[in-house]
Amino acid sequence: MGLRGWAGAALAIVAAAVVYGVYAPDFAGRLFPSAEPAARRAHDALFAARPTPAPVASPAASASKPAVVSVAAAARVDYPVFIDGLGQVQAENTVTIRTRVDGQIVKIAFAEGQMVKAGDLLAQIDPRPFQAALDQAKAKQAQDQATLANARLDLVRYSTLAKQSFATQQQLDTQNALVNQLIAQEAADAAAIDAAQVQLDYTTISAPIGGRVGFRLIDQGNMVNAAQQTGIVTLAQIEPISVIFTAPQDDLPRIAAALAAGAPPIEARTSDGATLLATGKLTVIDNQVDVTTGTIRLKGEFDNKDHSLWPGQAVATRLRVEVEKDALAVPDQAVQRGPDGRFVYVVGSDNRAVTRPVTLAHEGADVAIIAKGLSEGEKVVTFGQFGLQPGARVAIEAGAGGGS
Repeated sequence: MGLRGWAGAALAIVAAAVVYGVYAPDFAGRLFPSAEPAARRAHDALFAARPTPAPVASPAASASKPAVVSVAAAARVDYPVFIDGLGQVQAENTVTIRTRVDGQIVKIAFAEGQMVKAGDLLAQIDPRPFQAALDQAKAKQAQDQATLANARLDLVRYSTLAKQSFATQQQLDTQNALVNQLIAQEAADAAAIDAAQVQLDYTTISAPIGGRVGFRLIDQGNMVNAAQQTGIVTLAQIEPISVIFTAPQDDLPRIAAALAAGAPPIEARTSDGATLLATGKLTVIDNQVDVTTGTIRLKGEFDNKDHSLWPGQAVATRLRVEVEKDALAVPDQAVQRGPDGRFVYVVGSDNRAVTRPVTLAHEGADVAIIAKGLSEGEKVVTFGQFGLQPGARVAIEAGAGGGS
Protein backbone atom coordinates (compact mmCIF):
# COMPACT_ATOMS: atom_id res chain seq x y z
CA MET A 1 0.00 0.00 0.00
CA GLY A 2 1.48 3.40 -0.95
CA LEU A 3 1.83 6.50 1.13
CA ARG A 4 -1.37 7.94 -0.22
CA GLY A 5 -3.29 4.77 0.78
CA TRP A 6 -1.93 4.83 4.31
CA ALA A 7 -2.89 8.49 4.68
CA GLY A 8 -6.48 7.82 3.54
CA ALA A 9 -6.87 4.93 5.98
CA ALA A 10 -5.60 7.09 8.83
CA LEU A 11 -8.11 9.88 8.00
CA ALA A 12 -10.98 7.39 7.94
CA ILE A 13 -9.99 6.06 11.36
CA VAL A 14 -9.79 9.58 12.82
CA ALA A 15 -13.20 10.52 11.34
CA ALA A 16 -14.81 7.41 12.77
CA ALA A 17 -13.35 8.17 16.16
CA VAL A 18 -14.69 11.73 16.08
CA VAL A 19 -18.20 10.57 15.12
CA TYR A 20 -18.25 7.93 17.81
CA GLY A 21 -16.94 10.47 20.33
CA VAL A 22 -19.83 12.75 19.55
CA TYR A 23 -22.31 9.85 19.87
CA ALA A 24 -20.67 8.62 23.16
CA PRO A 25 -18.93 11.57 24.87
CA ASP A 26 -18.17 9.53 28.04
CA PHE A 27 -16.07 7.09 25.99
CA ALA A 28 -14.25 10.01 24.30
CA GLY A 29 -13.58 11.55 27.75
CA ARG A 30 -11.89 8.39 28.97
CA LEU A 31 -9.57 8.25 25.95
CA PHE A 32 -9.01 11.98 25.48
CA PRO A 33 -10.03 13.95 28.62
CA SER A 34 -9.36 17.30 26.96
CA ALA A 35 -11.83 16.55 24.12
CA GLU A 36 -14.76 15.56 26.38
CA PRO A 37 -16.38 19.09 26.69
CA ALA A 38 -16.44 19.59 22.91
CA ALA A 39 -17.87 16.10 22.38
CA ARG A 40 -20.68 16.74 24.88
CA ARG A 41 -21.62 20.06 23.25
CA ALA A 42 -21.81 18.37 19.82
CA HIS A 43 -23.83 15.50 21.29
CA ASP A 44 -26.36 17.86 22.91
CA ALA A 45 -26.76 19.86 19.66
CA LEU A 46 -27.40 16.77 17.55
CA PHE A 47 -29.55 14.81 20.01
CA ALA A 48 -31.67 17.51 21.69
CA ALA A 49 -34.57 16.26 23.78
CA ARG A 50 -37.79 15.76 21.74
CA PRO A 51 -41.34 16.30 23.16
CA THR A 52 -42.86 13.22 24.62
CA PRO A 53 -46.06 12.19 22.76
CA ALA A 54 -49.29 12.41 24.76
CA PRO A 55 -50.54 9.13 26.04
CA VAL A 56 -53.19 7.50 23.86
CA ALA A 57 -56.47 6.96 25.57
CA SER A 58 -57.41 3.37 25.95
CA PRO A 59 -60.43 1.96 24.11
CA ALA A 60 -62.23 1.53 27.41
CA ALA A 61 -61.71 5.20 28.30
CA SER A 62 -62.98 6.28 24.85
CA ALA A 63 -66.02 4.07 25.14
CA SER A 64 -66.97 5.64 28.44
CA LYS A 65 -67.22 9.14 26.91
CA PRO A 66 -70.82 9.94 25.80
CA ALA A 67 -71.44 10.87 22.17
CA VAL A 68 -72.73 14.38 21.55
CA VAL A 69 -75.91 14.34 19.43
CA SER A 70 -78.79 16.60 18.35
CA VAL A 71 -82.34 15.41 18.90
CA ALA A 72 -85.89 16.38 17.94
CA ALA A 73 -89.21 15.27 19.32
CA ALA A 74 -91.75 13.45 17.15
CA ALA A 75 -94.79 15.73 16.80
CA ARG A 76 -98.26 15.71 15.26
CA VAL A 77 -98.72 17.95 12.21
CA ASP A 78 -101.11 18.42 9.28
CA TYR A 79 -99.01 17.11 6.42
CA PRO A 80 -99.83 18.06 2.80
CA VAL A 81 -99.38 15.10 0.45
CA PHE A 82 -97.89 16.06 -2.91
CA ILE A 83 -97.41 14.22 -6.18
CA ASP A 84 -94.31 15.46 -7.96
CA GLY A 85 -93.99 15.45 -11.73
CA LEU A 86 -92.48 17.14 -14.74
CA GLY A 87 -94.39 19.30 -17.17
CA GLN A 88 -94.25 21.90 -19.88
CA VAL A 89 -95.86 25.31 -20.01
CA GLN A 90 -98.38 25.81 -22.80
CA ALA A 91 -100.18 28.96 -23.89
CA GLU A 92 -103.88 28.88 -23.17
CA ASN A 93 -104.49 29.77 -26.83
CA THR A 94 -102.05 30.21 -29.71
CA VAL A 95 -103.05 31.89 -32.97
CA THR A 96 -101.07 32.35 -36.16
CA ILE A 97 -102.28 35.60 -37.68
CA ARG A 98 -102.76 35.16 -41.46
CA THR A 99 -104.36 37.26 -44.15
CA ARG A 100 -107.72 36.24 -45.63
CA VAL A 101 -107.42 38.43 -48.74
CA ASP A 102 -104.72 39.17 -51.28
CA GLY A 103 -102.95 42.48 -51.24
CA GLN A 104 -100.05 44.59 -50.07
CA ILE A 105 -99.34 45.24 -46.40
CA VAL A 106 -99.32 49.00 -45.93
CA LYS A 107 -99.00 49.06 -42.13
CA ILE A 108 -97.62 46.91 -39.31
CA ALA A 109 -99.28 48.21 -36.14
CA PHE A 110 -97.55 46.14 -33.44
CA ALA A 111 -94.11 45.89 -31.86
CA GLU A 112 -92.49 42.50 -31.44
CA GLY A 113 -93.14 41.14 -27.95
CA GLN A 114 -96.00 43.56 -27.31
CA MET A 115 -98.99 42.66 -25.16
CA VAL A 116 -102.20 43.30 -27.12
CA LYS A 117 -105.90 43.11 -26.35
CA ALA A 118 -108.62 41.48 -28.42
CA GLY A 119 -109.57 43.85 -31.24
CA ASP A 120 -106.28 45.76 -31.35
CA LEU A 121 -105.01 46.54 -34.86
CA LEU A 122 -102.12 44.33 -35.94
CA ALA A 123 -101.73 45.01 -39.67
CA GLN A 124 -103.44 46.85 -42.52
CA ILE A 125 -103.68 45.60 -46.12
CA ASP A 126 -104.26 48.12 -48.92
CA PRO A 127 -108.08 48.55 -48.84
CA ARG A 128 -108.56 50.54 -52.07
CA PRO A 129 -109.33 47.64 -54.43
CA PHE A 130 -111.86 46.25 -51.98
CA GLN A 131 -113.42 49.65 -51.37
CA ALA A 132 -113.85 50.04 -55.15
CA ALA A 133 -115.52 46.62 -55.37
CA LEU A 134 -117.88 47.60 -52.54
CA ASP A 135 -118.77 50.87 -54.24
CA GLN A 136 -119.43 49.01 -57.51
CA ALA A 137 -121.77 46.58 -55.75
CA LYS A 138 -123.67 49.44 -54.15
CA ALA A 139 -124.03 51.19 -57.52
CA LYS A 140 -125.34 48.00 -59.11
CA GLN A 141 -127.89 47.70 -56.31
CA ALA A 142 -129.04 51.29 -56.85
CA GLN A 143 -129.43 50.62 -60.58
CA ASP A 144 -131.47 47.47 -59.97
CA GLN A 145 -133.62 49.24 -57.38
CA ALA A 146 -134.53 51.90 -59.97
CA THR A 147 -135.39 49.25 -62.54
CA LEU A 148 -137.49 47.42 -59.94
CA ALA A 149 -139.38 50.59 -59.06
CA ASN A 150 -140.23 51.19 -62.73
CA ALA A 151 -141.30 47.57 -63.20
CA ARG A 152 -143.63 47.82 -60.24
CA LEU A 153 -145.25 50.91 -61.72
CA ASP A 154 -145.72 49.08 -65.01
CA LEU A 155 -147.25 46.17 -63.13
CA VAL A 156 -149.83 48.52 -61.59
CA ARG A 157 -150.63 49.94 -65.01
CA TYR A 158 -150.99 46.48 -66.56
CA SER A 159 -153.24 45.43 -63.72
CA THR A 160 -155.55 48.41 -64.35
CA LEU A 161 -155.58 47.86 -68.12
CA ALA A 162 -156.25 44.15 -67.71
CA LYS A 163 -159.31 44.90 -65.60
CA GLN A 164 -160.57 47.14 -68.43
CA SER A 165 -159.62 44.49 -71.04
CA PHE A 166 -157.06 46.83 -72.59
CA ALA A 167 -154.19 44.42 -71.68
CA THR A 168 -153.99 40.69 -71.95
CA GLN A 169 -153.48 38.38 -69.04
CA GLN A 170 -150.19 37.25 -70.61
CA GLN A 171 -148.81 40.80 -70.49
CA LEU A 172 -149.85 41.07 -66.85
CA ASP A 173 -148.19 37.77 -65.95
CA THR A 174 -145.01 38.71 -67.83
CA GLN A 175 -144.76 42.02 -65.99
CA ASN A 176 -145.37 40.31 -62.65
CA ALA A 177 -142.56 37.84 -63.39
CA LEU A 178 -140.25 40.74 -64.31
CA VAL A 179 -140.94 42.39 -60.96
CA ASN A 180 -140.13 39.17 -59.08
CA GLN A 181 -136.96 38.77 -61.13
CA LEU A 182 -135.82 42.28 -60.24
CA ILE A 183 -136.62 41.66 -56.55
CA ALA A 184 -134.31 38.61 -56.65
CA GLN A 185 -131.68 40.70 -58.43
CA GLU A 186 -131.83 43.30 -55.68
CA ALA A 187 -131.37 40.55 -53.07
CA ALA A 188 -128.32 39.35 -54.99
CA ASP A 189 -127.01 42.91 -55.04
CA ALA A 190 -127.42 43.12 -51.25
CA ALA A 191 -125.50 39.85 -50.83
CA ALA A 192 -122.76 41.16 -53.15
CA ILE A 193 -122.51 44.29 -51.03
CA ASP A 194 -122.18 42.17 -47.86
CA ALA A 195 -119.46 40.04 -49.50
CA ALA A 196 -117.57 43.12 -50.65
CA GLN A 197 -117.87 44.60 -47.16
CA VAL A 198 -116.48 41.42 -45.63
CA GLN A 199 -113.52 41.47 -48.01
CA LEU A 200 -112.92 45.10 -47.14
CA ASP A 201 -113.08 44.30 -43.42
CA TYR A 202 -110.49 41.55 -43.93
CA THR A 203 -107.97 44.21 -44.97
CA THR A 204 -107.91 45.35 -41.32
CA ILE A 205 -106.23 42.55 -39.35
CA SER A 206 -107.04 42.71 -35.62
CA ALA A 207 -106.07 40.56 -32.66
CA PRO A 208 -108.71 37.82 -32.16
CA ILE A 209 -107.63 37.31 -28.53
CA GLY A 210 -105.54 39.10 -25.96
CA GLY A 211 -101.96 37.93 -25.56
CA ARG A 212 -98.35 38.51 -26.46
CA VAL A 213 -97.17 38.79 -30.05
CA GLY A 214 -93.96 37.10 -31.13
CA PHE A 215 -91.47 37.88 -33.87
CA ARG A 216 -92.79 39.61 -36.99
CA LEU A 217 -92.86 37.06 -39.82
CA ILE A 218 -93.38 39.49 -42.71
CA ASP A 219 -92.45 43.12 -43.25
CA GLN A 220 -94.48 46.11 -44.30
CA GLY A 221 -94.70 46.54 -48.09
CA ASN A 222 -94.78 42.84 -48.91
CA MET A 223 -97.54 41.20 -50.92
CA VAL A 224 -99.59 38.58 -49.09
CA ASN A 225 -102.28 36.20 -50.24
CA ALA A 226 -104.84 34.04 -48.52
CA ALA A 227 -103.34 30.80 -49.82
CA GLN A 228 -99.89 31.20 -48.25
CA GLN A 229 -99.13 29.30 -45.06
CA THR A 230 -96.69 31.82 -43.63
CA GLY A 231 -98.44 34.10 -41.19
CA ILE A 232 -97.82 37.69 -40.24
CA VAL A 233 -97.18 36.99 -36.54
CA THR A 234 -98.06 34.47 -33.84
CA LEU A 235 -100.13 35.49 -30.83
CA ALA A 236 -99.99 33.54 -27.56
CA GLN A 237 -102.40 33.97 -24.68
CA ILE A 238 -100.30 33.85 -21.50
CA GLU A 239 -102.81 35.26 -19.00
CA PRO A 240 -103.97 32.73 -17.94
CA ILE A 241 -101.50 30.05 -18.99
CA SER A 242 -101.50 26.25 -18.75
CA VAL A 243 -99.05 23.58 -17.63
CA ILE A 244 -99.32 20.07 -19.06
CA PHE A 245 -97.71 17.44 -16.80
CA THR A 246 -97.91 13.72 -16.07
CA ALA A 247 -98.50 11.55 -13.02
CA PRO A 248 -98.27 7.76 -12.49
CA GLN A 249 -101.47 5.91 -13.28
CA ASP A 250 -101.49 4.43 -9.76
CA ASP A 251 -102.12 7.94 -8.39
CA LEU A 252 -105.13 8.48 -10.64
CA PRO A 253 -107.78 7.58 -7.99
CA ARG A 254 -106.34 10.09 -5.51
CA ILE A 255 -106.09 12.78 -8.18
CA ALA A 256 -109.65 12.19 -9.38
CA ALA A 257 -110.96 12.34 -5.81
CA ALA A 258 -109.09 15.60 -5.19
CA LEU A 259 -110.47 17.15 -8.39
CA ALA A 260 -114.00 16.05 -7.51
CA ALA A 261 -113.69 17.75 -4.12
CA GLY A 262 -112.51 21.00 -5.73
CA ALA A 263 -109.64 22.23 -7.89
CA PRO A 264 -106.51 21.02 -6.03
CA PRO A 265 -103.58 23.48 -5.93
CA ILE A 266 -100.45 23.02 -8.05
CA GLU A 267 -96.98 24.48 -7.63
CA ALA A 268 -94.88 25.16 -10.73
CA ARG A 269 -91.16 25.27 -9.98
CA THR A 270 -87.95 25.53 -11.93
CA SER A 271 -86.88 22.28 -13.55
CA ASP A 272 -84.52 21.55 -10.63
CA GLY A 273 -87.39 22.08 -8.17
CA ALA A 274 -85.49 24.71 -6.21
CA THR A 275 -87.45 27.88 -7.01
CA LEU A 276 -91.23 28.38 -6.83
CA LEU A 277 -92.47 30.12 -9.98
CA ALA A 278 -96.25 30.19 -9.62
CA THR A 279 -99.23 28.51 -7.98
CA GLY A 280 -102.35 27.42 -9.83
CA LYS A 281 -105.05 24.79 -9.84
CA LEU A 282 -105.74 21.49 -11.56
CA THR A 283 -108.45 21.79 -14.22
CA VAL A 284 -108.36 18.73 -16.50
CA ILE A 285 -107.50 15.02 -16.32
CA ASP A 286 -106.93 13.45 -19.72
CA ASN A 287 -109.49 10.91 -20.90
CA GLN A 288 -107.04 8.02 -21.20
CA VAL A 289 -103.80 6.64 -19.75
CA ASP A 290 -100.72 6.49 -21.95
CA VAL A 291 -100.19 2.72 -22.19
CA THR A 292 -96.54 3.10 -23.28
CA THR A 293 -95.50 4.99 -20.15
CA GLY A 294 -98.25 4.12 -17.65
CA THR A 295 -98.89 7.80 -16.94
CA ILE A 296 -101.87 10.11 -17.13
CA ARG A 297 -101.70 13.62 -18.56
CA LEU A 298 -102.97 16.49 -16.42
CA LYS A 299 -103.56 20.17 -17.10
CA GLY A 300 -103.25 23.00 -14.62
CA GLU A 301 -104.18 26.65 -15.01
CA PHE A 302 -102.15 29.60 -13.67
CA ASP A 303 -103.10 33.30 -13.62
CA ASN A 304 -99.52 34.23 -14.58
CA LYS A 305 -100.02 37.95 -13.97
CA ASP A 306 -96.28 38.39 -13.42
CA HIS A 307 -95.40 36.34 -16.54
CA SER A 308 -93.19 33.99 -14.54
CA LEU A 309 -94.28 31.12 -16.80
CA TRP A 310 -93.49 31.10 -20.51
CA PRO A 311 -94.86 28.86 -23.28
CA GLY A 312 -92.55 25.92 -23.92
CA GLN A 313 -90.80 26.22 -20.55
CA ALA A 314 -89.98 22.99 -18.70
CA VAL A 315 -91.09 23.00 -15.07
CA ALA A 316 -91.29 20.70 -12.09
CA THR A 317 -94.81 20.35 -10.67
CA ARG A 318 -96.16 19.56 -7.20
CA LEU A 319 -99.83 18.61 -7.06
CA ARG A 320 -101.40 18.57 -3.59
CA VAL A 321 -103.91 15.72 -3.47
CA GLU A 322 -104.72 15.67 0.25
CA VAL A 323 -103.77 16.92 3.70
CA GLU A 324 -103.12 14.16 6.24
CA LYS A 325 -104.37 15.33 9.62
CA ASP A 326 -102.40 14.70 12.86
CA ALA A 327 -99.60 12.85 11.11
CA LEU A 328 -96.58 11.90 13.24
CA ALA A 329 -93.60 13.79 11.82
CA VAL A 330 -89.85 13.76 12.44
CA PRO A 331 -87.02 15.50 10.58
CA ASP A 332 -86.04 13.53 7.51
CA GLN A 333 -82.37 13.38 8.57
CA ALA A 334 -83.38 11.30 11.61
CA VAL A 335 -84.36 8.34 9.42
CA GLN A 336 -81.50 5.92 8.73
CA ARG A 337 -81.33 3.04 6.29
CA GLY A 338 -79.94 -0.29 7.39
CA PRO A 339 -79.81 -3.87 6.10
CA ASP A 340 -83.13 -4.61 7.82
CA GLY A 341 -84.90 -1.48 6.61
CA ARG A 342 -85.37 1.99 7.98
CA PHE A 343 -84.78 2.91 11.60
CA VAL A 344 -84.18 5.81 13.95
CA TYR A 345 -82.12 6.26 17.10
CA VAL A 346 -84.39 7.05 20.04
CA VAL A 347 -82.91 8.66 23.18
CA GLY A 348 -84.59 7.49 26.37
CA SER A 349 -84.72 9.04 29.82
CA ASP A 350 -81.45 7.28 30.70
CA ASN A 351 -79.68 9.16 27.88
CA ARG A 352 -78.95 6.00 25.98
CA ALA A 353 -79.64 5.60 22.26
CA VAL A 354 -81.57 2.58 21.05
CA THR A 355 -82.47 1.68 17.50
CA ARG A 356 -86.14 1.63 16.59
CA PRO A 357 -87.36 0.21 13.23
CA VAL A 358 -89.96 2.48 11.63
CA THR A 359 -92.38 2.39 8.72
CA LEU A 360 -92.78 5.57 6.67
CA ALA A 361 -96.09 6.80 5.30
CA HIS A 362 -94.57 9.72 3.38
CA GLU A 363 -91.15 11.25 3.00
CA GLY A 364 -90.42 14.78 1.86
CA ALA A 365 -87.30 16.87 1.49
CA ASP A 366 -87.34 17.92 5.17
CA VAL A 367 -89.97 15.84 6.96
CA ALA A 368 -90.68 12.13 7.24
CA ILE A 369 -94.14 10.91 8.29
CA ILE A 370 -94.02 7.85 10.52
CA ALA A 371 -96.76 5.29 10.06
CA LYS A 372 -95.50 2.81 12.66
CA GLY A 373 -92.65 2.50 15.17
CA LEU A 374 -92.72 5.80 17.11
CA SER A 375 -94.91 7.62 19.56
CA GLU A 376 -95.57 11.32 19.89
CA GLY A 377 -92.97 13.12 22.01
CA GLU A 378 -90.20 10.53 21.68
CA LYS A 379 -86.80 12.08 20.98
CA VAL A 380 -84.97 10.94 17.87
CA VAL A 381 -81.36 11.66 16.98
CA THR A 382 -81.05 14.08 14.05
CA PHE A 383 -77.27 14.60 14.07
CA GLY A 384 -74.41 12.44 15.30
CA GLN A 385 -75.87 9.02 14.38
CA PHE A 386 -72.71 7.79 12.68
CA GLY A 387 -70.80 7.52 15.94
CA LEU A 388 -73.55 5.66 17.77
CA GLN A 389 -74.05 2.06 18.68
CA PRO A 390 -77.24 0.57 20.17
CA GLY A 391 -77.24 1.25 23.90
CA ALA A 392 -74.51 3.93 23.71
CA ARG A 393 -74.61 6.81 26.17
CA VAL A 394 -75.28 10.20 24.60
CA ALA A 395 -75.05 13.82 25.58
CA ILE A 396 -77.66 16.04 23.99
CA GLU A 397 -76.15 19.14 22.41
CA ALA A 398 -77.23 22.36 24.07
CA GLY A 399 -80.24 23.86 22.33
CA ALA A 400 -80.86 20.66 20.32
CA GLY A 401 -83.79 19.25 22.27
CA GLY A 402 -86.55 21.12 20.45
CA GLY A 403 -89.41 19.72 18.52
CA SER A 404 -89.52 18.60 14.91
